[in-house]
Amino acid sequence: MTSINRFIQFNNETVDTGLLNRMQQLARALSSAPYLRLTTRKLWEFRPSEGAVSMSVFWRHRPKEIEEAGYLSDIYLMGAGFWRHFSLRSWRDFEQSESRLPDLAAQLLLMAEEFRLSDRIVAERPGTRHVFEVREKIAIAFHTDQLEQNRKKGFWADAFLNAAYLKLRGKEASISEELDPLFLSWTDLFSADSTADSVRTIQRIMPRLEYLLESDILHTYYTFGEPAEKTPPPRYHEGIEAEQSGEQEEIDTIEEWFQSWHRETELNNAAALEYELERGDSKLADGGREEEGSGEVEQTGTGESKGEHKEDNLADERRKDEKKPKKANGRFGSANDGVVYYESRIEALPIDRQRLQHWRSEQAPYVRALLKEMQKRMQQRIESERTNLHAGRLSKNLLPLITDERPKPFYRKTAPSKQLDAVFSLMIDGSASMVDKLDETKQSVLLFHDVLRALHIPHEIVVFYEDAYEAGDDQQPNYFEWLHKFTDGAADHAAEILSLDAHEDNRDGFAIRWMAERLKQRPEKHRFMLVFSDGEPSAYNYADNGIIDTAQAVSETGKMGIEVMHLFLSGEPTSEEQAAFYRMLYGNKSVSADSLEQFVEQTLRLLKRTLHLVVQAL
Repeated sequence: MTSINRFIQFNNETVDTGLLNRMQQLARALSSAPYLRLTTRKLWEFRPSEGAVSMSVFWRHRPKEIEEAGYLSDIYLMGAGFWRHFSLRSWRDFEQSESRLPDLAAQLLLMAEEFRLSDRIVAERPGTRHVFEVREKIAIAFHTDQLEQNRKKGFWADAFLNAAYLKLRGKEASISEELDPLFLSWTDLFSADSTADSVRTIQRIMPRLEYLLESDILHTYYTFGEPAEKTPPPRYHEGIEAEQSGEQEEIDTIEEWFQSWHRETELNNAAALEYELERGDSKLADGGREEEGSGEVEQTGTGESKGEHKEDNLADERRKDEKKPKKANGRFGSANDGVVYYESRIEALPIDRQRLQHWRSEQAPYVRALLKEMQKRMQQRIESERTNLHAGRLSKNLLPLITDERPKPFYRKTAPSKQLDAVFSLMIDGSASMVDKLDETKQSVLLFHDVLRALHIPHEIVVFYEDAYEAGDDQQPNYFEWLHKFTDGAADHAAEILSLDAHEDNRDGFAIRWMAERLKQRPEKHRFMLVFSDGEPSAYNYADNGIIDTAQAVSETGKMGIEVMHLFLSGEPTSEEQAAFYRMLYGNKSVSADSLEQFVEQTLRLLKRTLHLVVQAL
């Protein structure tokens, strides 16, 4: 897990998850693609193989209204412009043509298309005019400055692109006597109606540019993202007839390009295909069902006999299941599609019973005080009857209606005493940075465990982490180790808690969604999830998108009726920046332990807060 306090301040930036989430919803709505993901990169771009588009960080570090307008203009350009009105066929043909200045040619075409599609969007959606005016104002200032810089440095290809942008916006721009006449042909873009028209205009000026310019453009002002020809191959079942396969239709729009990749991903994640790949049914093709009996035994069943061996067999089967990896397969957020995860009980190590007894004796006053407070509050809620009230049930004694000036003939009965209708889960960050906080964390977890055991409240305690050494592009192994499970009831698992250890990375959004799936199945009315962590999410390919993924996971879990709370564990006083960061992820449900000594105190505070909510609902 990486810390928020980075050495270089300009690297100490976090994504505004609320803003990014709104932009992502807008991008999905404009493109009618609910699977679309939105990220931030140096320039806006398309990445169909990831199902993602990117806004440009060019708009950062500006006044809030300009930053938001800039992001909106990127989204409108991609979702309402390029998505359906940019021709990949013309783009591919253009890229395949030979040129001595391929980068300059490609960027000029994207600039021309941005100009054409901006006008089209404003004409179709007049409400977008303001954001494009802001975009144009900022971009004009940028290219004016860059033109001057590039002319001084002799970067003539870059200077031509800067001047070309200014010419399209009706601004005066001059480079040299040789290059300036080319802008007469460049202004033909004012009448371009398609990508093919833009291509023809650029192809007219490129021969002259190749003759006058000695080198290609040095800087990148526009990028398309993935190469336009990078489309997934057609996928056919092995048994399909050759004449049925036909030819793959050529993809001409970005919308079709993304849909093609999305269908490919769905096929790869299909349960039936996964079964064929993992288990195999090749015997049927070779010799039919008659030959099946000749194969080796692949699976054994467990009978329903009442013998003593049954429990042992079930335990063995359970241990085998825990060793099998499970695939996320898109169930836990798109940022976690490559995750495989393992679920198991933590291995209880020999414990120092003297230390355990010392911790419990220190915490005993806190536990007793909390239990006494809960019992008192519960008793107040179960009074048998309250009389002489202005409202409620009408009493049988109606004499006060005649004798009293202000009669109170009503009474109330409260619900009889019952068990607290709540369930808790505690998620513990198992990343390497927890190593210096293990003792304090164990004490806090032990307090959490003892209080809920005493109140007979079902709870689950899990440590989660990612194996950083085995994680790669293909898969990212994650592990969940139970210290206590819902089915364990009031069993004492202090030994497991004291066996808690630090590992490598943490994928918080994935872990929260995984636990939310378990809590969603619980019948209790009140469901709480507590997350103990000491920093921001950090895992393979899980930087900015990890922050966004975690914030979205918290939001989704809240919509399920599960309250997510967060305790930030730190050995130093919490800075305002850190507090603001966690408020962005968890809202007002995040508290901080400013010192190692406060871990237990803050855990107690979280428990009090949640239990009071439960008691009030009795």
